[in-house]
Amino acid sequence: MPHDIDILIEDTRWQDAGLEVLADAAVSETLSVLGIAQAELSVLACDDARISILNADFRDKPTPTNVLSWPEEDLSPVLDGAAPELPRPNPAGAISLGDIAIAYDTCAREAAEQGKPFVAHVTHLLVHGTLHLLGYDHIRDRDATRMEALEVEILGKLGVPDPY
Repeated sequence: MPHDIDILIEDTRWQDAGLEVLADAAVSETLSVLGIAQAELSVLACDDARISILNADFRDKPTPTNVLSWPEEDLSPVLDGAAPELPRPNPAGAISLGDIAIAYDTCAREAAEQGKPFVAHVTHLLVHGTLHLLGYDHIRDRDATRMEALEVEILGKLGVPDPY
């Protein structure tokens, strides 16, 4: 098995939406495209109230957001537009990527506002969050271009249209 995803479902709407299947597909394809054979991560499937608390605690922004990520290690490149470092195995040989939280309410609202299928939007956000765990970001222009191109490639392999 190329990955181990520990999913904690706090909001049962995620269970009804099939988050486990979506997360498995999004993480598998992301790791495959990047050539990473094995990795582990956790996903918290929550609501806006919970993600607001997390956003306030970790980013000093007391508002809901769609997805948050906490990488196990900083793999981000020094140069804008360069590829991030590959993750390194821990002493036990495992690659732990970190944690993702995703909020049902914001995801559903954004999908409706953007006229996108919910499943496609959530898949995009799971790919996006996984890439953040792997050192990709969108703050600097060239980093954003690299990350968005990779997202489009991964989503295309999953049959999800270009979200941009």
